[in-house]
Amino acid sequence: MQEIRSILQKIIQDLYGLDFTPELTPSPENISADYSTNAPLKLAKTLHKSPMQIAEELSQAIVGNTIINPENGTFISSPGFLNFNLSDEYLNTAIDNYTTDFAQNISYGEYQNKTIICEFSDPNPFKVLHVGHLYTSIVGDSISRLFEYAGARVIRANFGGDVGLHVAKTMYILQQKDTSSLQIEDIANCYIAGTAAYDEDSSAHERITKLNKEIYQINHDKIHGTPLADLYWHARELSYDYFRDFYKQIGVQFDKYYPESTVAALGLATVKEQLAKGIYEYSDGAVIFNGDKFGLHTRVFINKEGVPTYETKDVGLIFTKWQDYHFDKSVVITGSEQLDYMKVVLKSIEQYAPELTSRTTHLTHGLVKLPGNIKMSSRKGNFLKAVDVLDMIKDELKVEYNSTDENVALAATKYAFLKYKMGGNIIFDPQESVKMTGNSGPYLLYSAVRAKKILAKIVKPQNTQQASTLNSSERQLAKKLLEYKPVLQESVAELAPHKVANYLYELAQAFSRFYESCPVAGSDKEQVRARLVQVYLNTISHGLDLLGINIPEEM
Repeated sequence: MQEIRSILQKIIQDLYGLDFTPELTPSPENISADYSTNAPLKLAKTLHKSPMQIAEELSQAIVGNTIINPENGTFISSPGFLNFNLSDEYLNTAIDNYTTDFAQNISYGEYQNKTIICEFSDPNPFKVLHVGHLYTSIVGDSISRLFEYAGARVIRANFGGDVGLHVAKTMYILQQKDTSSLQIEDIANCYIAGTAAYDEDSSAHERITKLNKEIYQINHDKIHGTPLADLYWHARELSYDYFRDFYKQIGVQFDKYYPESTVAALGLATVKEQLAKGIYEYSDGAVIFNGDKFGLHTRVFINKEGVPTYETKDVGLIFTKWQDYHFDKSVVITGSEQLDYMKVVLKSIEQYAPELTSRTTHLTHGLVKLPGNIKMSSRKGNFLKAVDVLDMIKDELKVEYNSTDENVALAATKYAFLKYKMGGNIIFDPQESVKMTGNSGPYLLYSAVRAKKILAKIVKPQNTQQASTLNSSERQLAKKLLEYKPVLQESVAELAPHKVANYLYELAQAFSRFYESCPVAGSDKEQVRARLVQVYLNTISHGLDLLGINIPEEM
């Protein structure tokens, strides 16, 4: 499409003296064309001509170009669209070039050689990973891969609360239990019970509040040897082991983990410094940022006991990131419930470090729900755990195909999340996620494995020249392949892995139609078709890698 766009742009410049970049889109199926442009409609007012007249002038100017089919290269449709059909010569040449240049990264100037911190997942020790952590981990890794494809140096960062009220709630219940054989599930259940006690029992509320300060001091001073301290450190390490095992299971690696305790001191010092300058202020014994002045809500940064809140720890985090990496861009991915919270935190930092907030982008995603729109909460315990999701997928694979392939299960899980545009809620349907005939990860894997098997049957290229005329299925596959690089550009620019995912599904459908109507091995067009299959395999392999999905040898 880019070549046609460039040709049209030059023609418009030559004919009308205008610097105009035309829009170009794949034509609807009922048009019987490869691509269409609405440029005549856009130019009509400026040129004081009818769209149909402009379309005719552009059509005449482009006739004879080798990119256009010599027989039915262009035609006009009302109320002023110019439609194009590509020549077989162009498609063959483009596919040949595509095969040789695709392995090289396309350089995107905005991110080339830039340092980017991508922070995602962000689980809290003393709690189990839920489905939201799984989703954020998958989408964050894919966005990181897009940045890396664009030539950036990416640091995958993870931020979690090893101190804070949630820890105090958990420890309040843990102190009352036998912890000789403590497991992560025990710790998570204690958090749920501790939350209930904090909300419903005034004496428990008072004790948990004091525990919060005591635990903060244990962590800050690295205290060991007391019952509370030893229990805290033991439970904390169990949580970290659990996190590491899970991330290994889903194939996501982090370069840097920031416990809240490691950034709290810097955040506290920064907030106190800016308190003296009037950025933050006292209110009823606590330190707040008055967001009302900026159309936001007001939040506490230091509580009445002098303990830094999540907000202050996030202040410390952004400055710690800057000290560690002097990043060009920092991307923070959270659930949408954190949107207003992050607005306040970043607005406060903007008052004294605008150079950091201008480099920070906050991306949010919605809730992950099961069919039926059941909302899940980690506070009450009726939430879907991350491991539950993987187990549900494995169970469906077992029922449908008698398969326990971990690679296929992971592909089904990742694709089930990544095919959705980030921002809205997701309905996660385990049954749909494993179907070999639907918009699923296993369908894409099966298509890629099929391409591998076709190529394994192809003999070495012969010296005899083969026909280059392309039939309908060959043309459709070739055109869809040529759409990949523009899709990549959009996906990088918009940080949108779903565009890669949806493109791959459409590509696999085009390959399926090609496979059904175009025999490859042993046909009189073996080499021409094998070339298309090879480019297809290169493309779907690259796209799946951007989604964090590996292609197996067999299915």
